[in-house]
Amino acid sequence: MVVQFSVIPIGKEESLSDSVSHMVKIVDDSGLPYSLNAMGTVVEGTWDEVMGVIKKCKTEALKETARVFINISMDIRPGKPMDRMREKVCSVQKKSGLPLKQ
Repeated sequence: MVVQFSVIPIGKEESLSDSVSHMVKIVDDSGLPYSLNAMGTVVEGTWDEVMGVIKKCKTEALKETARVFINISMDIRPGKPMDRMREKVCSVQKKSGLPLKQ
């Protein structure tokens, strides 16, 4: 499955890049394929793998603040092979005929 998520510590300073950098390290350490974008992180794996990463990010965020907001979007398509993150972008790029900006 492909999941986009963001973990937002509430009650911290306006900039979140320090907090995000700690969470991206957790995602990177997981070994799962991922992509960081301006609004969240896209990660690909099984339910347990992805939810485990999100749980670790939540735990890390709660070390810094007493309140955390988590936004999760999931694309669950059983029977499809891994590498859907890349395949989905390639499919849209091919059909649109445009070099998509990433």
